[in-house]
Amino acid sequence: MIEFQSLTLEQADTVTGLLQCAGERGCEYSFANLYLWGRQKAAIHQGNLALFSQFNRKSVYPFPLGKDVAATLDAIIHDAAARGIPCRITGLLAADCHILETLYPDRFRFHQDRDSWDYIYDINDLADLKGRKYQKKRNHINRFYQDHPEVRWEPIDEGNLDIVTRLVAAWYEKRQAAVPGSDFHMEKAAIKKALANRRALKMEGLLLYVNEEPTAMTMGSRLSEKTFDVHFEKAILEDAYPVINQLFARYLRQAHPELCWLDREEDMGLEGLRKAKLSYCPHHMVEKSWACLLEDGCEY
Repeated sequence: MIEFQSLTLEQADTVTGLLQCAGERGCEYSFANLYLWGRQKAAIHQGNLALFSQFNRKSVYPFPLGKDVAATLDAIIHDAAARGIPCRITGLLAADCHILETLYPDRFRFHQDRDSWDYIYDINDLADLKGRKYQKKRNHINRFYQDHPEVRWEPIDEGNLDIVTRLVAAWYEKRQAAVPGSDFHMEKAAIKKALANRRALKMEGLLLYVNEEPTAMTMGSRLSEKTFDVHFEKAILEDAYPVINQLFARYLRQAHPELCWLDREEDMGLEGLRKAKLSYCPHHMVEKSWACLLEDGCEY
């Protein structure tokens, strides 16, 4: 079997180097996401990055990254067999599907996974909100500033981590009261880990105040040279979301002029979240699929 191990912060530079040489991929190929979410493991196999993860309570292998992944794909197939689990490969771009079908003709079943597509936005679109398509967003933000004249923001740093932590806790309390039975266990753990390891993960974020009350936060990390991944966004006031969205885009554009894109991740098939993400008119999507060995007879 492949010797997968949990990722450590000491591996950040090595793994990030492999991730960022792979071109545009989905948010699951962010070191921060790999480190923060659930039980994710990795291995360097013949110079390639192999990953082993849990998703929807199933074991999966995100498509490996490297210059020549054929041997690593063989190893993944054998690893799944040795573990006695179906061989599910996720995060597949069109080129990855072509590689799988070429190496293993008619052995994999492919399924386009719309719920996991990443929404990619032009950073200038979100920072400026120009044009008719963003008229409603501009009106919303203008009303917010009219209703709340005392608004300020600051970068998330060691001086306000306790405030951010309390804000996030208040958001979960409010959300669980509104939707009893909601399970935010994994996300709570991920945010807590992100705040505790903000510097090591090279994460950046903003904290928004209204009338000196902490009202919204957002935080993310670099996905590639040109793309920044927005991992978390929470607001006590619902109408604060467009405000902190725009402020963060402006902040990142000024701090990192080389950035072109903001990846606001997937919608997980949630109708309200999909509607909200589409309302910002994504420039394009990172379209992903999953594949399963036909001989395993598995369902995703």
